[in-house]
Amino acid sequence: MDEANTKAAILRDFLDLLDWQIPQNTQLEYSVEAFGQTYKVDYALILDGTPVAFLEAKGADTALTADHDEQLSSYMMNKNVNYGILTNGKQYRFFQRRVDASNVNVQQVGDIALEDLPNRLAVVKAFEKDAIESGESGKILGRINELREARRTLEFEKDDLAVELSNVLADEVSDAISSLAETQAKEMIDRLVADIESEIDADGSTESPKDGGTGDPGPDPVDSHIVGRIKRSEFEGDNDAKVAVFPTKRSGLEFLRENNAWGFVRIGQNPEYVAMYLSEDVREIKYVARVSDIVPATEADLARPREAYFESASDEAQAGFDPDQQVVVFEEGSLYELEDPVPYETKYPQSLQYTTLGALRTAETTDDML
Repeated sequence: MDEANTKAAILRDFLDLLDWQIPQNTQLEYSVEAFGQTYKVDYALILDGTPVAFLEAKGADTALTADHDEQLSSYMMNKNVNYGILTNGKQYRFFQRRVDASNVNVQQVGDIALEDLPNRLAVVKAFEKDAIESGESGKILGRINELREARRTLEFEKDDLAVELSNVLADEVSDAISSLAETQAKEMIDRLVADIESEIDADGSTESPKDGGTGDPGPDPVDSHIVGRIKRSEFEGDNDAKVAVFPTKRSGLEFLRENNAWGFVRIGQNPEYVAMYLSEDVREIKYVARVSDIVPATEADLARPREAYFESASDEAQAGFDPDQQVVVFEEGSLYELEDPVPYETKYPQSLQYTTLGALRTAETTDDML
């Protein structure tokens, strides 16, 4: 669809979802100055006569680019508008104008495919009319940014943090537990990262989601099977070895970590390796493992009952369990996070695809291996 049809078929419903109504609080073709010229923003979201957010639309037949990001950012900066949405109806990019002392910039706070919007409600709720009007939007996005920074620190400094934690325990208890404490500290950090990811994808509440106010702390944590980080060039195997590439949302990482496996999928070949493409705002091939076995889902030995993973293991699970679904089991100690993940360019696995270990090792972007 071109831009006009995309607006008519999709974007008005999207605005209704966020409680922005035309013409009550939404102005079409709003004039702004940028790059020395006057441009028209597709939708200006208005409160008390002042624009508080811009929505810039492209056709579903147009891929979003960095130039489009810059265009919307310029509109927001010129009118001091704090929130922006760029979309082609299939992909939704959310932006926030942030003022830090004398520094003012526009940051992307979410890049979400249409089908993933229900799983990223925190970001979506921040752009609802009531949230912007009440000031809750700033709190929601501020907490998401803080959690993302915390996650990055935990991921990139995991080894150093684990050593520090184990040293504290060794000093307070006994040197004899130092090595055990370091291993446990790494596993704790992995669980904490998983909890942070779950909260980022939560429903927009700025309160802790762990017990929902009921006092129930949720299921007991399960040890992570991710054994560490590795460079692609260091992963052993023949260059022509077959690699199955699966897409997953952040929520799917829980299944990966807990079970040293991937499911529930339909797979007709016997790959030697599995690579995981993390979608949403990451968009990288980020994990790799060696395949040990492929078993029917009904026979898989899982950390939790199958029903607990109904929505998190894979998109195929949305259809329910059937005899054709399988679980790909990894060799023990072979599941790694990549130090040099393969970034998205224009191609990404929307479902299972195959490549080779040689292509995975040498790829500069996903286009080189898919």
